[in-house]
Amino acid sequence: MTSSPGDIPEPTGPSPFQPIKLNNLAVKIAETREEIEEAQRLRFRIFCGDMGAKPSEEEARLGRDFDHYDAVCDHLLVLHYPEEGSKPEIVGTYRLLRQERMESIGAFYTESEFDISALKANGGHLMELGRSCTDPDFRSRAVMQLLWRGIGEYVTYYKVDLMFGCASFHGADAALHREGLSFLHHFHQAPEALRARALDDLYVDMNLADKDSIDQKKAFLSLPVLLKGYLRLGGVIGDGAVYDPVFNTTDVCIVVKTDLVGEKYASKYTPDNL
Repeated sequence: MTSSPGDIPEPTGPSPFQPIKLNNLAVKIAETREEIEEAQRLRFRIFCGDMGAKPSEEEARLGRDFDHYDAVCDHLLVLHYPEEGSKPEIVGTYRLLRQERMESIGAFYTESEFDISALKANGGHLMELGRSCTDPDFRSRAVMQLLWRGIGEYVTYYKVDLMFGCASFHGADAALHREGLSFLHHFHQAPEALRARALDDLYVDMNLADKDSIDQKKAFLSLPVLLKGYLRLGGVIGDGAVYDPVFNTTDVCIVVKTDLVGEKYASKYTPDNL
């Protein structure tokens, strides 16, 4: 029987790390179809309900955000336990796609918007990050720290060298993000060896303001929270942005070396410091 993207996928295999707990929160890799389904429902609620994404008819009918990549990804989850011994709810999620898993379907999601041939030629072990979202009631430092701690454990286990993915500004209009996009273009563009480029037919110029006119502190603070987190990890940005009318976003391609994650976060995000 042939499966469709709307089918809830099976987890890809055993989790590479044990759940990491902090008070009534925990981070782990999804281990059941039910957990993946709940993560997809959270994604639908945030992307379609809060951010104005346009679901397909089947997604709207099922109340889940999904695509064919879900079946080959690992799904990182932040769980909230309302009280001791209670059933947890999923309040945060990230989708992780390793290079060897991608090869079974032929391309990363990012390649629908960006040419990442420079990354593929770099020689390191790649992992794509995507579909990040958090319940509005749990957008806290603790939840973000747990997500990054989970990613850190994951990339260490699988010996990932480079993480990358699409990071988004809300609203498919570059003019809305003139200062932020220009700031990224002038001050955080990737070196050529790590520089993805927006596909020619989708390319949106990010150079919308003169370098000398940009207030760097103000521009940084105006960025989406996720983008600020990537930059703090030493992340660098590709050439050009892309409008995503389905998700109502303006996307840039971010690349992070995992050795920088280790240097900046390993000591900070130990269990004792979370």
